[in-house]
Amino acid sequence: MRIVVVLVCLLLISAVTFADTQVYFSPNGGCQKAVITEIDKAQKTVDIAMYYLTAREIAQELVKAKDRNVKVRIVLDKSQETQNYSKSRYLIKRGFEVKYHTGPGLMHNKFAVIDNNVLITGSFNWTPTADQKNEENLLIMTDKDLVRKYTDRFEYLWKMGRKGELKGGETDEE
Repeated sequence: MRIVVVLVCLLLISAVTFADTQVYFSPNGGCQKAVITEIDKAQKTVDIAMYYLTAREIAQELVKAKDRNVKVRIVLDKSQETQNYSKSRYLIKRGFEVKYHTGPGLMHNKFAVIDNNVLITGSFNWTPTADQKNEENLLIMTDKDLVRKYTDRFEYLWKMGRKGELKGGETDEE
């Protein structure tokens, strides 16, 4: 019986040991670069729930991922539908699946799940201001339980979101 308990403990410890967490801070602490690096590594899926997404470099990296046949889904706060610098229209025009939050409050989440294995989260909005001026934090984690919880939350937000569409006369802002 003791051997079984020891083996179970070793398995639990090894699972924690293999879960990795990377920490970044802004301004100029590499948050945006870390996001781009993780998107670049994506092989199957990138699911994003983001309050503000205005960073050109991140949007361009998402296009590269889509070009590699990575399935990208994005849920944004409803304010991003009309916000001048939002990349939502740019991404919709390029065939991305974008939805807007329909709830009464803000969709203030800031996370992404990549390949159901990597979680990116923290206070960091995907914006130039967050990267260059604000005091922000970003965590990249591989803990399977955390990834699963965020995946479940993304699916809920996705189900509740309203499909983003281009309206006549909208410009392709990059």
